[in-house]
Amino acid sequence: MKTKLKNTINQKIELDKKIMNLSQEIDASIKKIYEIVKKGGKIFLCGNGGSAADAQHLAAEFLVRLKPNKNRQPFPAISLAMDTSTITACSNDYSFVELFSRNFRAFAKKGDILIVITTSGNSKNIIKVLKKAKQKKITSLSILGNLGGKAKKLSDYNIIIPSSNTALIQEEHLFLGHYILNEVEKKLLT
Repeated sequence: MKTKLKNTINQKIELDKKIMNLSQEIDASIKKIYEIVKKGGKIFLCGNGGSAADAQHLAAEFLVRLKPNKNRQPFPAISLAMDTSTITACSNDYSFVELFSRNFRAFAKKGDILIVITTSGNSKNIIKVLKKAKQKKITSLSILGNLGGKAKKLSDYNIIIPSSNTALIQEEHLFLGHYILNEVEKKLLT
């Protein structure tokens, strides 16, 4: 058991080191999100399963605050996996593939940004919402894993975690989400 734990921790450390090679992509994403929010745009986030939880978590952090000692105005961030009523109604009346794109169509406007979080980059509902963003000329950022999947070709910005281990990818996604939004918040408050 101790050897397995040690191996997993070492994998995490090695992946953390590889993330430093993504600094250009991360900095570009921070700059773009900052510019959009500064001009009054909204952030839309989505993902499935654990990535849906990350999208909701990050939206809440941006709406409320990232640091307990920073009382600030809320920044507009919305999870497209809104609530169980919307999810089940859309899935029942249309299909689960429509969920994010339908909600996105209702709220997003040019000058906003879509952030998708997905370990595979191949989820049909993610691909559909990225296509909708392109169609509406709305900036998109995909936070991905593995090799990026189909999503990387549809996004304006990509951050691809170089791993096939879903758990480690998701840990990096949440870490990067916090890091990126914290940097955006700092810029907005200066």
